[in-house]
Amino acid sequence: MTWGPAVAGGGAFAPAGIADAVDAPSAVEFMREALVKISEEDIGAVADLLAAKRAELAPSLSEASLAGASADVVRPILGRVFATRRRSDELLVAVGAPQLAGAIRALVHGGGRIEARFAAFDDALGAIEAPVRRDLAGECLHFADPDRYWLWSRWMWDPEARTGALPLVMVEEFDFGGADAGAIYLRVGAATAAVIATARDLGFQRMGASPFAVDVYLAAIYGIYLYTVTRLRMTQEFNKVIPQLPDLVRRLLGVWTTPAASGA
Repeated sequence: MTWGPAVAGGGAFAPAGIADAVDAPSAVEFMREALVKISEEDIGAVADLLAAKRAELAPSLSEASLAGASADVVRPILGRVFATRRRSDELLVAVGAPQLAGAIRALVHGGGRIEARFAAFDDALGAIEAPVRRDLAGECLHFADPDRYWLWSRWMWDPEARTGALPLVMVEEFDFGGADAGAIYLRVGAATAAVIATARDLGFQRMGASPFAVDVYLAAIYGIYLYTVTRLRMTQEFNKVIPQLPDLVRRLLGVWTTPAASGA
């Protein structure tokens, strides 16, 4: 994975000190608790599902395909992205296939710094609510080139609610703020790079096995957080309907499957 120093150079922590941004005791505690509920084999299996999702999306995210700018080009992308999968028709009507395809093409394949491209995508798709368009941007980048670009989903960091998996394991001083969506995307990348560096230092060897391992790790942390919150606030009967952690992680990452259908 090559994007750690790149995000650090974009206004985040310097590479040499990036792991210091992680609250290591909290990260270890969350992961130990997660490993009680999700096995190493499950973590690897979900990472493999994400790799398969990338393989499915890659043809649609190619520059040549996006140049077609038709609904047939965009629909497979919207159908595989967690935040848009049930709203493909609605978004195509609201924005239009040419504008969607053009924005994704400029985001993934355009020139210039990634934060500028991300901000331009965010501005171009103002007809879509901010959390959805930013989830879409994060998935398009990450699944187009996971060694170069990182994921940003609202369960990782929600700027409005100021919650997510990442702040649970970062030091309080870490600043996720930014002047625009592109700047925030850099901060999410810096935090993700710090988590990877710390996990490797702490002996979580699977972190280096796949560019998607950190996604599974963070989803498991968020799942533990959700269990804690719902256990405190909800009835025992309600808690029983919450999916077990392996299924919850798959749902958060958009790779949950049923015997009758695929996708989450």
